[in-house]
Amino acid sequence: MSCFQGLFFCPEAAALLLHNFCVYHISPPGHELGAAAICANDPVPSVNDLADQILEVLNYFRLGAVMCMGVTAGAYILTLFATKFRERVLGLILVSPLCKAPSWTEWLRNKVMSNLLYYYGMCGLLKDFLLFRYFSKEVCGDAEVPESDIVQACRRVSASNSIILLIIFSLLMNRRHDITDGLKTLRCRTLIFVGDDSPFHSEALHMAAKMERRYSALVEVQACGSMVTEEQPHAMLVPLEYFFMGYGLYRPRQFNGSPRSPLSPSCIAPELLSPESMGLKLKPIKTRISPGR
Repeated sequence: MSCFQGLFFCPEAAALLLHNFCVYHISPPGHELGAAAICANDPVPSVNDLADQILEVLNYFRLGAVMCMGVTAGAYILTLFATKFRERVLGLILVSPLCKAPSWTEWLRNKVMSNLLYYYGMCGLLKDFLLFRYFSKEVCGDAEVPESDIVQACRRVSASNSIILLIIFSLLMNRRHDITDGLKTLRCRTLIFVGDDSPFHSEALHMAAKMERRYSALVEVQACGSMVTEEQPHAMLVPLEYFFMGYGLYRPRQFNGSPRSPLSPSCIAPELLSPESMGLKLKPIKTRISPGR
């Protein structure tokens, strides 16, 4: 399940994005469909490894400068990539981004989570922890209000996720470094979204304060958690439209589907968009991991 499914199933957002862009979705190693199982003894890639692998993907597809969109950890990796390869990034759209090294409380939470995963697997306690980390209380529900459809879907998906991948992800994010100094060198336009209820809210505010105001903007979404793309995708539409206007990109007056596809996303069931259902066979791109990291 992608962090962008809700955004792309919002017809207005799909009109804006699919009309102007050819979309490439980059997943960390082992997260792609049909990926081989990762062994617990395999080396854990560093955040710099993942940023460098983005460059390999762009070169593989012969892409020049691109527009990047990422959520939480993905936003961190894309920002790191932009600081390392400024000429390859036209703009950044960051949702609940991270930019600092983990605090000792976050480090401890991730450590406890990885230990619980190792010994108990994806138990109910961990599911609740992850859901409240990414979604607001309104959609997570309580004793009186039922969980929203998106939270129920995430519960089902989390049950099938690889435990090893989640442990590796926790280790990876615990080893991230502070990239605040690099933010000052960015000259690409940057649009930051963050939910008021996101545990990364203060981090997004810190990031926006450190960036050049001429090139960046912050949008705080009320009653929303970290996953603005899933929880309130409509709240992103107007800021995105104004952001893209700076590049001469606009939403078509009438949207009957992507110019690259005769089908409208609003008319397609989510399960039909899987590569298998569309008759596609994806071959993962092999990228390198720096030795000794």
